[in-house]
Amino acid sequence: MFVFVVIGIAGLALLLVSLLVGEIVDIGDGAVSGTSLGVGGVVFGALGAIVTVNGLPTVLAYAGSLVAAVAVVLLVQVLVRKLRASEDGVAVSLVGVQGIATTDIDPARGEVSLEAARELERRLAWSDEPIPEGARVVVLEQSGSKVRVRRHFAND
Repeated sequence: MFVFVVIGIAGLALLLVSLLVGEIVDIGDGAVSGTSLGVGGVVFGALGAIVTVNGLPTVLAYAGSLVAAVAVVLLVQVLVRKLRASEDGVAVSLVGVQGIATTDIDPARGEVSLEAARELERRLAWSDEPIPEGARVVVLEQSGSKVRVRRHFAND
């Protein structure tokens, strides 16, 4: 039973590290991840310990735990791939998007609320010229999550 406990704890540690820090294990260019291996280790250890505690044969504990762990690794890997495919990984250009200055904006600092469909929060902004809070703005440039804006007038 000691082997199952050690493998289960190692699997749990790998799972926690993968979830908190990011994938530290990536075998076969994403074919198997640290998350799926961690879950497999936890399942292998838990099932093996349960079978052993119930007095069933050790061979059954190893074989059954191994089969279940491999099945869980494959299932988790499929789920991880589906989650990655559903992420919004495509960068969206905000150049030309209009909004409102939520603070005074100058060359060093500022904040805007943009009127794009995917914009739910405010963004840090800067401008070559001072822009007062509440003024309409348009995005000229995007640098990461920050945007460079200029004042936007109705006749622009």
